[in-house]
Amino acid sequence: MEHHIRYDAAQRALILLDQRLLPTRQEDFVCRTTEDIVTALQVMVVRGAPAIGVTAAWGCVLAAYEAAEAGDHWHPVLDGLLERIAAARPTAVNLRWAVDRMRKVLKTAGHAPFATLVSLWESEARRIHRDDIEINRAMGRHGAALIDEGDTVMTHCNAGALATAGYGTALGVIRGAVDAGKKISVIANETRPFLQGARLTAYELHEDHIPVTVACDNACGHLMRKGMVQKVVVGADRIAANGDAANKIGTYSVALLAREHGVPFYVAAPLSTIDRNTPDGDHIPIEDRTPREVTHVGDTQITPDGVPVYNFAFDVTPAALIAGIVTEVGVLRPPYAESIAEAFRKAGLE
Repeated sequence: MEHHIRYDAAQRALILLDQRLLPTRQEDFVCRTTEDIVTALQVMVVRGAPAIGVTAAWGCVLAAYEAAEAGDHWHPVLDGLLERIAAARPTAVNLRWAVDRMRKVLKTAGHAPFATLVSLWESEARRIHRDDIEINRAMGRHGAALIDEGDTVMTHCNAGALATAGYGTALGVIRGAVDAGKKISVIANETRPFLQGARLTAYELHEDHIPVTVACDNACGHLMRKGMVQKVVVGADRIAANGDAANKIGTYSVALLAREHGVPFYVAAPLSTIDRNTPDGDHIPIEDRTPREVTHVGDTQITPDGVPVYNFAFDVTPAALIAGIVTEVGVLRPPYAESIAEAFRKAGLE
């Protein structure tokens, strides 16, 4: 599944599979402007940290064409459009990472003609897109060693191909184990309120013929106590320098239950999701989304009028609860401040 993010150079359009409609409808959402990109990110046409980064990179290309309409004054216009993209969602660090990477190309290009910049940016966006798939496959190979024959793996939210350019992070580990010939099964937590597990993870794994069962979020403790879960693998939207990891709301609770029941809890994420400028989880901004995602299921209202709700999109799992962080350079182990620093050195990202 690698065609849910597609750039059409002839149309100057980014074509996204609209994940809000899955699994019952498969329709595209076409982006031609910066505002289209921002909308797609904010309403979760596309979601998942790596996929957000890839979308942002292509969004920079569209922003360049939009800025060109300002004539000789396109530089400041472009700068404003890039910041609009970078600020679209606060928690996923890959968003600003991708925009900053495109900015570096712009800086290197200097006073090159506009056509040269666009060509360089299309090449860089394509590289980011392609590299993400390769990185996910590398994570899958490293993470496969953590999964044993016959394991049932629990995951929370969707950290699969749909959350990346392809293959997936947490689901990449699961796919890596299957590719290695291991017979395993998956429990996909439904992941209220947006139901990414029930709608998207179950959809991906069912399409790949990997055995998957959907469970209510509040069944996690019961399933673990009955010995029905051997491993937990989740993704992340931002990992702090000390190993604290922000992921979809509810992940922290799953990690606490896993510790109580002796179930290893792993996080799978590329190095681009590790923000070494964020010292710990207390400094990770947590997105507070629209109440409607909680007050309604589809068009059906389920809470009384006038009653406020909490809709924090993410929570932070402390590093002490994480048995390992699966990256493209290997599985990092505690103490994470040291192993993260070493991973960046190994990848030449110092």
